[in-house]
Amino acid sequence: MLGLKLPTDPRWVNIVEKNIEEILTDHAFCEQKATSTAISLIVSFPEYTDLVQEMVALVKEEISHFKLVHDRIIANGWTLGRDRRDDYVIKLIKFFPKGGSRSNQLVNRLLYAALIEARSCERFRLLSEELEDKELAEFYRKLMVSEANHYTMFLGFARQYGNREEVDKKWQALLNFEAEIMKALSKSETIHG
Repeated sequence: MLGLKLPTDPRWVNIVEKNIEEILTDHAFCEQKATSTAISLIVSFPEYTDLVQEMVALVKEEISHFKLVHDRIIANGWTLGRDRRDDYVIKLIKFFPKGGSRSNQLVNRLLYAALIEARSCERFRLLSEELEDKELAEFYRKLMVSEANHYTMFLGFARQYGNREEVDKKWQALLNFEAEIMKALSKSETIHG
């Protein structure tokens, strides 16, 4: 369903289980960044009313996910650590050249967002199936469903605002690019890395 070209190595869960505090901190900041992305799309493209409406709803949902993760950190007696560099996103953003028309920029940002949500969904599925902590596994199963919905929403908007054939070509090229990035990742307790 997600179209990812390279699945995460299931051994990534073993890395995660050795430091749950790290994955939760990274996850919390991913939720915060998703909130910021939605706000940025509202600010940058206010004339797209249907997008703005969906992004307002997404801001509420993503910040509530941040709170769920933060509450879990607190429940374990930890505090939210510092934000980490997200090598996955840094590398991914290099795919599309900067500039171009506003509509092209919008489509590119929507495709990035769709892919990040798809990879998050895939990682959450893996955590939900493989974590030994069944409560944490169930937590990730519930979040996996939200990520899948976000992925399809962003991809749907990209197809709505761009030429469908061109968007689908860009999407496939981006998926191939992302697969190459993933070959060097899955070695740390981060959601995307």
